[in-house]
Amino acid sequence: MPKPSKLTVEQIRLRLESYLEVEFSFRNVDRPAAALAALEAESQYFVLDWIRRIASTHIEIAYQFCEQSHRALEMMDAQMIEAWVLLALDVYDQSGLHPALNVIQEIERFVQQGRERASGCAFEDEVGVLLPIVQGLSGRRMKLELADSAYTDSEVIYLPPVMAHLPDKRDNFRLYKATMVHLWAQARFGTFHIDLERQFEAHPAPRHALRCFHQLETVRLEACIRREFPGLDREMQNLRSKLSESALPEDWHDLTASLKQPDSTVQDTLALLDRALFMRLPEWVCFQGELIPGAVNAVMAKRIEREKAQLRVALKDIADEINAGHEANQPPIEKFDIQQDFDLEIPEDFKMELALDGKNVPIPEHVRETMISIIQDLSEIPEEYLVPAGSGEYNLQDYEEKLLDPDEVWSGTYHEKGAFHYQEWDFRRKHYRKDWCVVREVPVKPVYDGFVDQVLVKYQRLIMHLRKSFEAMRNEDHLLKRQVYGDGIDIDAFVEAWADVHTGLEMTDRLFTRMHREDRNIAVMFMVDMSGSTQGWINEAEREALVLLAESLESLGDRYAIYGFTGMSRKRCDVFPVKTFDERYDEEIKARISGIRAGDYTRMGAAIRHLSVRLNEIDARTKLLVTLSDGKPDDYLGDYRSEYGIEDTRQALFEARRNGIHAFCITIDEEGQDYLPHMYGAANYTVINEVEKLPLKVSDIYKKITT
Repeated sequence: MPKPSKLTVEQIRLRLESYLEVEFSFRNVDRPAAALAALEAESQYFVLDWIRRIASTHIEIAYQFCEQSHRALEMMDAQMIEAWVLLALDVYDQSGLHPALNVIQEIERFVQQGRERASGCAFEDEVGVLLPIVQGLSGRRMKLELADSAYTDSEVIYLPPVMAHLPDKRDNFRLYKATMVHLWAQARFGTFHIDLERQFEAHPAPRHALRCFHQLETVRLEACIRREFPGLDREMQNLRSKLSESALPEDWHDLTASLKQPDSTVQDTLALLDRALFMRLPEWVCFQGELIPGAVNAVMAKRIEREKAQLRVALKDIADEINAGHEANQPPIEKFDIQQDFDLEIPEDFKMELALDGKNVPIPEHVRETMISIIQDLSEIPEEYLVPAGSGEYNLQDYEEKLLDPDEVWSGTYHEKGAFHYQEWDFRRKHYRKDWCVVREVPVKPVYDGFVDQVLVKYQRLIMHLRKSFEAMRNEDHLLKRQVYGDGIDIDAFVEAWADVHTGLEMTDRLFTRMHREDRNIAVMFMVDMSGSTQGWINEAEREALVLLAESLESLGDRYAIYGFTGMSRKRCDVFPVKTFDERYDEEIKARISGIRAGDYTRMGAAIRHLSVRLNEIDARTKLLVTLSDGKPDDYLGDYRSEYGIEDTRQALFEARRNGIHAFCITIDEEGQDYLPHMYGAANYTVINEVEKLPLKVSDIYKKITT
């Protein structure tokens, strides 16, 4: 590829006048044009490209970048300059012009921080890898969040924004992982079985005592990790070696020998504290984080009360189900029992069975998770927890986090508490705007007007046809080839095997075909456009189509959800849960479908990202996101209804596909041919003009994806 030719001062000046809108901003670009003319061609194009991209957000930031570009090229490479510019744009998005200009002007400060980040790992870059690791570990499912230091409150693991203790980026990632697992181990292996805050607040030297305890407990937890994750333990010891951390002092080694036994507990750690107070402490271990007892107590107190109520209410439901199958004169169930089978190699292993009169009772998964969490906190499930709750004894809503009323949120200025934040793709920057869109789930007001019954009468013959079509999919068999046994001969495999034999190779035994009926494992999300442009017959057509789809899917048995979406500006992107995956298709859901009404605008990217998150919460082999819309992306401000909105929607769909979601669009916009192939792909959209065709089109999509 030929090198670009060097630009002259006049060529550069003309570009700068265009990018910086000199006609309106009255900027003098002669001096920066002359400075850029002295650069090599590659640097000229690099700087000018970034001036153009920055100016799409704010001309003043672009001009200041132009002024600083010479210094930036001297101090940073291209990748670091890009990070510097994006930081300034992110600051502008969140805090305004002056803080962004400070980032541009304080190059030295950014360079110093950048050197740290160059070899280090950033939390925002690694959280997508770390979170599945910690949620795959045993015990309570924990979250990850950002904080100034590393610690846990027993539900959330807090990690610092950057891990840069070692010169190698991979080692810093391993240090992130080791720190996360060690903090997980505090909750998993019983560090918080004692009230640390009360234990040390009355101590004559509370800070020193807590530090001694933490060092002792670190030895015990390392031993637990070593037994459960020997590979990770080797990584942790390697990290200590690279950080030149010295081995345990001999007297400390002797003191803590008992803590390495499989049956040691936090009580054993506490028993050694008095001796440790007067000994020389070992060095702080690189991955052990901090102990903050107050943070743990605040979270634990609420959780213990909440989980007791949840378990007893769940046991009442199980008891009611058992009683329903017994004769009327059977006495009510007063108490369940727990049968536990602990593995001595792993303290507090969570092998348990719920029992009644010596017989095991199946435990629903959500009840098992609650029981595991209780054991983590209390080391056992107390007797009173196993008594089913009395009628009306608990209202579980009292233990749920209080959510803001979405209508009240907007009583003043733009409040974002309790909302979901999503990034948005800016094709002019060629980067995301972080936390740019504010999404809230707003309840749909049900309307009990008999709408669904009217639709069932109006389309009764079509519904019968659709049900048969969907039921046929439920009973479909699939032909499996190259099987060891089967009902027929696989001709292709037989021909290949015959050729192998004649060339001296061993003949395969996979020569048969057989029919196999697979269990359906599908989840489909319907994303319904509720923008103002759907007012009138389009809104009615959408609602009728949803009724037809729901009636058909009920016969198929696949999991499905229905969400509407609309909004006004990036600060108010609303989604409406008409039917969630967990809800049954009942009178309430039918009334919500009837209650779907046209709203504001169509900021599709934010809705797609939010509903993709909801869809990915479902464990299904095949996931479909089907959009019902009447037009292209649009919003209150003209910017989003242009190429910007199409490119953001396209990027959101790409993110969904990357996460294993099949996305389709069904639209009544006859001009959809102009933009839908670019957003969805040529094979992933269809344009219809009659409501009857919509469920049939969904049926076609099902067959295409699931066969």
